Amino acid sequence: MNYQKPVKYDTPRLTDDDIYLFNEGNHFRLYEELGAYPVQKSDLKGTHFAVWAPDALSVSVIGDFNDWNKASHPLRPKESSGIWEIFIPEVGKGTNYKYHIVSRFHNYSVEKADP
Repeated sequence: MNYQKPVKYDTPRLTDDDIYLFNEGNHFRLYEELGAYPVQKSDLKGTHFAVWAPDALSVSVIGDFNDWNKASHPLRPKESSGIWEIFIPEVGKGTNYKYHIVSRFHNYSVEKADP
C-alpha cells in the first residue's frame, strides 16, 4: 500500500460534555465514542480513532494505510482524561490497524490491537 503523508485535522468527535461525563464516571455510552468509527466530515470520508490510554506519553495509529509508520499519525490527548483521538481521512472499514503506545513509565512501548 502507498505511504500516506501525515495529515492533521482538528476534528474531534468527543465533546466537552463527553469528557465531563467520562471524568465523572457517568458516561454510559462511551462505547459509541471510543474505538474506530467510519465518519464523514464535510466532504471528507475517513475514520475517527479514539482510545483510553491514561498512562501514555504518546499514542499513534499504525496500519496498512501508513505502512505501519509510528510517526505518521499521532493521536492528540483530550484534556487530562487519558483519551487520545484523531481523524484520518480516506481510511475506511476493514483497514488493518493497531495503536502504538509509549508509556510515560520508562518509555516502554507496545503495539496493541483495538480493545
